[in-house]
Amino acid sequence: MKEKTPKSEENKIDNQFLKGRRNALKTLASVPVLGVLAYGIYKKQRLQLNNKSAASLFNFKSIEKNIFPINSEDQIIRIGIIGTGRRGTYLMRSLGFAAPQYLENIKNEEKNNSKNTLYQDFLNQDDLKIKITGICDIYDINANKAIKAGSNTHKEGLNGHYGEKPKRYLNYKEMLKADDIDAVIIATADHWHGTIAMDAVMAGKHVYLEKPMTWTLEETYMLRDLVRNSHVVFQLGHQNRQIEANKRARDIINKGILGPISLIETSTNRNDPTGAWVYPIDVEANKNNIDWEQFKGNPQRIKEYINYMNSIGYKNYLEPEKRNNFSSERFFRWRCWWDYGLGLSGDLLTHEYDTMNHILDLGIPSSAISSGDIYYYNDGRTVPDVMQTVFEFKERKFSMLYTASLANQHHRSPKIMGHDGTLEIGNSLTLTIDPGTTQHREKIKQGVVKDGTPAYQYISGHDIDALSSATELYFAQRGLLYSYVDGKRYDTAHLHLREWLSCIRKGGKPSCGIDEGFQEAIAAHMASRAYLENRKIFWDADKEIII
Repeated sequence: MKEKTPKSEENKIDNQFLKGRRNALKTLASVPVLGVLAYGIYKKQRLQLNNKSAASLFNFKSIEKNIFPINSEDQIIRIGIIGTGRRGTYLMRSLGFAAPQYLENIKNEEKNNSKNTLYQDFLNQDDLKIKITGICDIYDINANKAIKAGSNTHKEGLNGHYGEKPKRYLNYKEMLKADDIDAVIIATADHWHGTIAMDAVMAGKHVYLEKPMTWTLEETYMLRDLVRNSHVVFQLGHQNRQIEANKRARDIINKGILGPISLIETSTNRNDPTGAWVYPIDVEANKNNIDWEQFKGNPQRIKEYINYMNSIGYKNYLEPEKRNNFSSERFFRWRCWWDYGLGLSGDLLTHEYDTMNHILDLGIPSSAISSGDIYYYNDGRTVPDVMQTVFEFKERKFSMLYTASLANQHHRSPKIMGHDGTLEIGNSLTLTIDPGTTQHREKIKQGVVKDGTPAYQYISGHDIDALSSATELYFAQRGLLYSYVDGKRYDTAHLHLREWLSCIRKGGKPSCGIDEGFQEAIAAHMASRAYLENRKIFWDADKEIII
């Protein structure tokens, strides 16, 4: 970390921002696919326009005509997948499309281990009435595997009968022009999230976007304004919104059982290479089957981020020569560098933040301060492997502490601490009444409630014995892998995708829509900027700016 720096030019408000942003938004609404020029105009004219006024500034008639009408609950929705690596493959399986080899493997695993029910769980997933019509990936091998999965309509193994193959797209912009795609799922590296999502909205496609919502601060505002003023259904990929334990925790909070809350504690502890983003490198990968030029990112976004990093004194952190030259290590382990993501802030903190936002309606913190460094994985990465962030919520009169280590997997359940009780949250809930309670004091005297012992427990029923890795265990302990609805076990990503598709068909608001996404993104940017700038970051709610 470095010495505290003056506030960057990024946060100075142009006195003419209202007029400038109005003109910029009109410009954005007139282009079919968001380009560098439109972005530059928008950025130059600033972003601090009151949201109530923003709604009147778009003219989306040219965009809305491109949104394919869904006329019935049984109508097939045609999906394009953008990014088919680790996460994209998982989301395809959550939709009901898996590669034949994968199904063959889990089928055999279930035969050898009765506790491993992955195969049966996959077969039992709801029919979401969709068709995968397009696959876009810049790595040929991933794309080919995804095409096989997309054609595996009968959910069969190696000797099955497969359906029509999805079309392969080499560039996502070509996919967005296609007439046979109603909606897209974006599961690329983080530095492409905001860019592709904005282009998809402008093309009239419904969007399911993996977290974090954005890589740069400016595109956070832009994407929100675009989605708000369109008819596109947007869902951010925080599947924790579907966890039954979180919904019960929300009920406990709303009933005031904990009393005034003063502190929230969350953590991410991992201790295996995969958990620290040291993913396996495919031995078949090379510069001939990976489009490195596309992977590097949107040139304008890169320029904006370099300008920001230079303004705070990190002139060499992006290592442009390494970013420009092909690297299979960077391609598969991109989370290790600020060039492509937000490190712990954008990856693991966002899970914990959105969970608490779901339970407590946090909104955006009033301030953030972060610390940490690279203590264990001295492998050339630039993002920290140990990090602490404290968010303050001055109006709510409580703090949220997030801590993370990628070199120790000691489990610490998230906790919400109130004057009258503490709630521990994960794949189960434990409510403990505090000995110093005021609200429940008489009940303790009467022996109805015992202080210091669990007063209420909820267990989801998830059996984690069959899980093999520390990373899987971490997500299972937080309920992120499965949830139960009417006694049936569901993949939480399946439920989250199902909700998104239901909103496309029938209307309604997704549980993690653009407003929740905006809150997540701003919190993540506050945490990462507090770390990089080595200072306390504040949120001006009236002007909607980080200062």
